[in-house]
Amino acid sequence: MEALAQPGGGYSLRQAAVAATSVTSVTNPPAAMRPRPEATLPTVTVTATAAPSSPLVYLSKHAATGALGHKSVLDTPFSVTVVGSEEIAERGAKSVGQIFVNDASVYTPTSSSTTDWWGTQIRGLPVRNSYIDDIPMLLYWGGDFPTEVVDSVTALKGLSGFMYGFGEPGGALSYQLKRPKPDNETTVELGYRNPSLLSAHVDVSRQLGNELAVRANVATEQGTAYNESRIHRTVAALALDKQFGASVKWFTTLLQEDSKNTAEPLQFYLSDYDVLGSGGKLPAVTYRYGDFNVDNAYYRTKTLLASTGLKWKIDDQWDLTYQLGFSRKDHQSNKAFADLLNQQGDYTGYAYNFAGRLDTAFTQAMLQGKLNTGAVKHEVVAGLGLQRSKDAWGGEWYWSNDFNGNIHQPQTFRTTRTPDFTLTPVSADNRQLYAFASDTLHINDQWQAIAGLRFTDYKLKDLDGDPTVDSAYATRKTSPTLALIYKPNALTSVYGSYVEGLEPGQRVDALYANAGEVLGATVSKQHEIGVKHASGGVDYAAALFRIEKANQMDVLRSGARYLTQDGLVTYQGLELSAAHQFTKHLNLGLSGIYLEGAINRVSADNAAVEGNDPAYAPEWQFVVHAQYQVPGVKGLKLHGNARYFGQSYTSEANNLTVPDRTVVGVGFTHDLKMGGHDWTLIGNVYNLFNAKYWAGGGWSSGNAGEARNVSLALRSQF
Repeated sequence: MEALAQPGGGYSLRQAAVAATSVTSVTNPPAAMRPRPEATLPTVTVTATAAPSSPLVYLSKHAATGALGHKSVLDTPFSVTVVGSEEIAERGAKSVGQIFVNDASVYTPTSSSTTDWWGTQIRGLPVRNSYIDDIPMLLYWGGDFPTEVVDSVTALKGLSGFMYGFGEPGGALSYQLKRPKPDNETTVELGYRNPSLLSAHVDVSRQLGNELAVRANVATEQGTAYNESRIHRTVAALALDKQFGASVKWFTTLLQEDSKNTAEPLQFYLSDYDVLGSGGKLPAVTYRYGDFNVDNAYYRTKTLLASTGLKWKIDDQWDLTYQLGFSRKDHQSNKAFADLLNQQGDYTGYAYNFAGRLDTAFTQAMLQGKLNTGAVKHEVVAGLGLQRSKDAWGGEWYWSNDFNGNIHQPQTFRTTRTPDFTLTPVSADNRQLYAFASDTLHINDQWQAIAGLRFTDYKLKDLDGDPTVDSAYATRKTSPTLALIYKPNALTSVYGSYVEGLEPGQRVDALYANAGEVLGATVSKQHEIGVKHASGGVDYAAALFRIEKANQMDVLRSGARYLTQDGLVTYQGLELSAAHQFTKHLNLGLSGIYLEGAINRVSADNAAVEGNDPAYAPEWQFVVHAQYQVPGVKGLKLHGNARYFGQSYTSEANNLTVPDRTVVGVGFTHDLKMGGHDWTLIGNVYNLFNAKYWAGGGWSSGNAGEARNVSLALRSQF
């Protein structure tokens, strides 16, 4: 019997060919002994319905963890969540919020089809560190990375100074792009989102011979989204792999995206809100998005990524990887903002015009291997690299109170000015030269210890054009990491770890009375203990953590505004994710985070915020989720989640809160046979009960929530 893989999944059995049998050397063998044509039995299809996979299946897989190299998530002494492309596709996820909807520790205030202005938060801290195949890319101020070209997205929670060097201390998002598959495969998907947003995606992987493989992705979204925004977005990506002999592999990637979002809802700021007059309450939310948008306002971005590299398998124990990459994000803003003023919903509106180009060049060599010293086994990672970032901005910055309005009344203003998006010479140029090394010591089958060190030389050039002012900045910092892992069995890890985060510091700019003053580099610290277990039946990950971060505040002295480093912000709490295969057909899971934040050790200038909570750091967030394989309907799977967001303060003054809310999402996938081909129908309903809410994040900002909307997609793979 032979087992044959079917295009849509599953297997069929067929009788193997009956070979001719030789008995003796006979000139004219009897007819009964003569070879007959190959005979096969009729194909019998055996359908095995797989149980829903655990959302925590990634615990048993490997993930890229920066300077720690590629390690099993189970043996990584930090909290990590990985979401794969199949799960992204099944949920129709187009934003970071939808990708990590089942992880309570990862949050974004930005709904889908909206410009992601302030980015993501992990454990209450902002995340500004994004990496595409390890290439740094600045993704805030302008949207999410295109999910169609992504193989997986990893959220590294907590401080990332050792793994990635200088950056925000909130954590990191690492995108791994799709690479060629071992077999030829084509996937075509057509999608719809109400009321008239259409999409198409083609994914082709081919083995071209001579150890050369290629994978190409092209996708587009065109039309009007649920929030009245008009989306025009196209992305294309090409990945090439070439094997040279048994030991050397060349890989390269090219990606380009052009995205324009027109007439999206206003981005609100809350710093001028009448807190006393409103009793500390925000206005009632309306989902009549067309009442609070500017119909011809827009935000356009262009994304470019190019990378190449070589991986040399020196022997069975050692690998050397070299990478060279470049990323670019172009911004053109004719976007509308507003200061929300009172509980009645009045606002003052602003048109914001600017242009920017953010470039990052990256090169790195990393050696990873194994060796023994007596009875102790070592996993060694060492590397060095250079990262250089340049910013060029337009000569025109336009921010003007061009209109006013109320969120419950139609906004008739249309912008009439033509923005000047001409870029000026580079205005910011910084580079990081770094080296790192780590050693994972396998003391025995149960105990591991990890020690690592990263040295970074950071320089910011003097480009202000004023020879009388030295606006350059330089610093050198060393960031360690230490961890101990205990494995009572192969499926469980208990760990404790210490890691630091690095922020580069700056010279205060001309907006402040203390312009030119140097604010030094700051070091954040994180202590974490946790446990991870991956069995396929019951999977869980839990962590206790404490993060200490130097705070930066504006201070008013005699009517003048100063930028200062003042106080210490602590974030400490408990996070938990778990999933259980209750029956063959049902998987239930939960994720939650309890967070205590506090601002302490402030100066007399800021005594009013001593002991207050940090902005947008809710005490509680949790989500419950389920996956169900319908036993009576072949190929039908259901999924759903309910996520609770606790209330949070909009500023460190703690006088205005964003109320709590619960948002429910449901969806399905259904495998079908049509026209001799295998198809999958995918459907999702976001915000099933149309809960009306405000979502806050970033610098005292708020967004109207995401109204109930529906996505449908039809996908075929052949």
